[in-house]
Amino acid sequence: MIESGQEAAPHRAQLALLLPGLAAAAGLAALCLGIERGIKFGLGWSLPAMVVALILGVALNPVLSTPRTAPGLTFCVKVLLRIAIALLGLRITFGDIAGLGISSILIVVTGMTLTVASGFLFARLLGLERGFGALAGAACAVCGASATLATSAVLPNTPQRQADTIFAVVMANAASTLVMVLYPALARALEFDAPQAGIFIGASVHDMAQAAAAGYAFSEKAGNIAIVVKLLRVALLLPVVLAIAWLFRRETSGAAEAPPFPTFALVFMLLAVLNTLLLARPELVPFWPALRGVAIQFSGLLLLVAIAALGLATSLGALARMDWRHGVAFTGCTLVILAVTLAGLHLA
Repeated sequence: MIESGQEAAPHRAQLALLLPGLAAAAGLAALCLGIERGIKFGLGWSLPAMVVALILGVALNPVLSTPRTAPGLTFCVKVLLRIAIALLGLRITFGDIAGLGISSILIVVTGMTLTVASGFLFARLLGLERGFGALAGAACAVCGASATLATSAVLPNTPQRQADTIFAVVMANAASTLVMVLYPALARALEFDAPQAGIFIGASVHDMAQAAAAGYAFSEKAGNIAIVVKLLRVALLLPVVLAIAWLFRRETSGAAEAPPFPTFALVFMLLAVLNTLLLARPELVPFWPALRGVAIQFSGLLLLVAIAALGLATSLGALARMDWRHGVAFTGCTLVILAVTLAGLHLA
């Protein structure tokens, strides 16, 4: 019993070290959820809790980012974030994706590839760090905030990385909200039918929620297709993150702190495979749909806590170094995936 107590002591000490930062991030996340729901209930529209968490986190940085909270905030950004992204694999079913057809898959893959490449190109042309180019390209190509955070986790730990990440997350949410309104009208102006509109919206809107809303704003059938197309992009998070991680690990080989291997992205794909199997064979684990639903909700909460911690750990001084070039680079990536998707639909 004495040995057991001695073994538990370091764990208690580690928990005590992490607790202040964990409490700060979790408390801010809970507050932002309340603000999001309060705004939706009172005004009928919603301000994403992630955006609120980033803004309030940065505002509270001078007060809550202290040596005492630093270990817990770092734990949220480095550990909880990876767990949250890995659990997103439970949203994927490969059966639905396979039903899209070769032409739709080619449009999505081509658009994603050129968009990620354009992020690096815009960063180079505008004199920005390559890391921001990776963040902007991945955010526009894959799934907005989630892809931004997943990419940030495999980038070199530069002084500007956190500010770049926050800017990309805010831009992804802002751009997604704007195009959620514009793209259904654009699809009608181009005289797309429901399948074309669903592919167009699912392949070009950054975040999942906005892609679904834009699709259903066109029609129910377009909304259903948009969700499946968007899930294909989410499923391709693994190769995108692996490619970016490989690129930066190669460039920083021999450096003191090379980017970590994205094990969480592999777990993401394994969970997607498991989810596909168990939804196709419900007799294997009858309670799987309920368990999956709880895990997806838990993933969303962990993601919000990690974003709150990211905001709290980022100073206004770092954000002040962002300028118009960052906005131009992100907007450029948004226009690239839009242009490639429209060209693909025209040629299909």
